[in-house]
Amino acid sequence: MAGTCVIGLQWGDEAKGKLVDLLTPNFDIVVRYQGGANAGHTVVVGENTYKLHQIPSGILNQGVVNVVAPGVVLNPRTVLEEIDGLLSRGLPLEGRLMLSDRAHVVMPWHAAEDAAFDKSTADGENIGTTMRGIGPCYRDKVGRSHAVRLGDMLRDDFQQRIACIVDFKRGILAALGGKDAELDAAAIFQDYHAYAEKLKPYIADTTAYLLDAVEDNKRLLFEGAQGALLDIDHGTFPFVTSSNSSGVGVSSGSGVPARWVDKVIGVIKAYCTRVGGGPFPTELNDETGEHIRVEGNEFGTTTGRPRRCGWFDAVAARYTARLSGVDSLSLMMMDVLSKLPEIQVCTSYEINGERTQQFPSHVDDLRSVKPVYETLPGWREDVTGVRRLEDFPKAARSYIARLSELVEQPVAFVSVGPDRAQTVFVEK
Repeated sequence: MAGTCVIGLQWGDEAKGKLVDLLTPNFDIVVRYQGGANAGHTVVVGENTYKLHQIPSGILNQGVVNVVAPGVVLNPRTVLEEIDGLLSRGLPLEGRLMLSDRAHVVMPWHAAEDAAFDKSTADGENIGTTMRGIGPCYRDKVGRSHAVRLGDMLRDDFQQRIACIVDFKRGILAALGGKDAELDAAAIFQDYHAYAEKLKPYIADTTAYLLDAVEDNKRLLFEGAQGALLDIDHGTFPFVTSSNSSGVGVSSGSGVPARWVDKVIGVIKAYCTRVGGGPFPTELNDETGEHIRVEGNEFGTTTGRPRRCGWFDAVAARYTARLSGVDSLSLMMMDVLSKLPEIQVCTSYEINGERTQQFPSHVDDLRSVKPVYETLPGWREDVTGVRRLEDFPKAARSYIARLSELVEQPVAFVSVGPDRAQTVFVEK
């Protein structure tokens, strides 16, 4: 049985969706195992562009089952919008999409809590939330008492459960000055009961399904969301997401033991981006940073927010590659750097006058680092038509080789554009 996982090694937005879509024909099942609608995976097929937030990126390939596992938090309304959008474009979903009955549900009060809590950060710096209620939903999941799972929506006591939770949430939101302090339990039940009826054909015990699948030697592809530097336990806390977005979250989110995952592909951009607040050692607040933003169309798939841009950080990427148990790399967005005369790569950090290649565990220490750069020549040639490694300009090949050396993993794929065809398969 071949279990492969695709993990972003930076702060998200590494073009994981393209790689998952590209790899899907080699697998029987694609599994999304954490995150929520705060993820935005874009897949381009010819003239068609698909923006997926909760449904796995393997859905565009026929004959492959796509599973949303228990570690994901789902917004039923947006899931239905995504389903309707795919159906309207002629993509059949019957027998190809499964939603875990254990997945937790984003409810109307969560977005209001998101906004209220975000305003209360000690130093006023936004942690980067998409304001979609993802964090508060995970908070309720851990708190247990006021959580709602997808399977709960199909049970006879669902209306009573909503009424009890709303009574509690009204008090919380009123104390926080939230806009939705006057929640209507009856209206919420009516809406979510209707969602449940529409989603019912897709809801299943995905844990049992996946355990049966691995025992039947099915080939599984696990799709991570966000990036490893946003991992709740191992990322740049508190400027992180609310789930384990590094490789360590695969088993807990999917229910599949780690022994069934035998390959991990780490996805990196040829540069770095970040959304929201938090330290970013290699950030470029200059014309070069703006050039990368425009050339790379670095605006959020989910929010449309402009992303912060900077040079590639090899210290951070090596850390997350080790954390996620990476076997190989997929280097994305190489075409974005094509017009630059020279390119810098952060090879180490300087902290209090001493150099290190260790990634700091505390956000304040990361803020204080001085990146140590190595300057490499640019290639200043259009590479969007390149399909073989040997056809890259010499400087581009040297850049690929240097990143591989610094992260200490081989590069298996190089992307030179958004389309499926714009991918170089590196032979090893």
